[in-house]
Amino acid sequence: MPELPEVEHIRRGLDRFLPGRCIEGVNIPWPGILATHTPSDFAAAVRGLAFGPVARRGKYLIICLPPHTLTIHLRMTGRLYAADEPDPGWEDHPHTRAVFQLDGGARLYMRDLRKFGRIYLSSSASSLVDRLGPEPLSDTFTLERFAEMLSSHHRQIKPLLLDQHTVAGLGNIYTDESLWKAGLHPLRRADSLTAEEVAALYTALRAILAEAVTHGGTTLRDYRGVDDVAGSHQRALAVYGRAGHACPRCCTPVVRIVVGQRGTHICPTCQREHEPREDDCG
Repeated sequence: MPELPEVEHIRRGLDRFLPGRCIEGVNIPWPGILATHTPSDFAAAVRGLAFGPVARRGKYLIICLPPHTLTIHLRMTGRLYAADEPDPGWEDHPHTRAVFQLDGGARLYMRDLRKFGRIYLSSSASSLVDRLGPEPLSDTFTLERFAEMLSSHHRQIKPLLLDQHTVAGLGNIYTDESLWKAGLHPLRRADSLTAEEVAALYTALRAILAEAVTHGGTTLRDYRGVDDVAGSHQRALAVYGRAGHACPRCCTPVVRIVVGQRGTHICPTCQREHEPREDDCG
């Protein structure tokens, strides 16, 4: 599933491609991709409109299409591809769910193998994004705010981080990588973390997410940017998907466990499950 770095990379690509382009028509091979309209109503509502800037909130893409807002959630296997001319490999692909026909022959395609992705057309995206937690790369996401959030929760740290109401945009990959970098076991209770551990996790989250954005995201199977080019951050992964490989920090084999019904990758040496005791210090 695309997480914050992948969706942000897609946003940047769309923001270079879409603004100013007009919609001449829409083809919806699978009507279920539309969360708010029938295909005919959707096509009638957007035909002739011009795109504005593209924003992101968590894992949602928010595209200005005055007087509407077009919101896209890619979910597990959704992909967007922007082309300057029709691409037969996408026009006729069995997993292509939506085709936006733009002026000058340009196209915006949405493909989705699992059919979980959705397109919303509304006056604003507020009903979808207002309850999301803070953006972890924003200036307002301070260490103090993060520490206050964690101290108020008795939940295990990984499920808490995956909760989009806690922090927006995190998923399995970057949660596992951040917990490894901070040396924290995913079963630790959030309110058990020391100030030093909270600071380490805060720093790890922001550094790993920023690095992954720079790398164009992580491509393990389906994900590609809007130019149909894979990301490269998979080459930098320390533990995610690397069960049996040596931990980059201590060479202990990485193991896969299940936390909150999610496959989770840890180093059993670097990420011990017990909570710190006074006699651990020194």
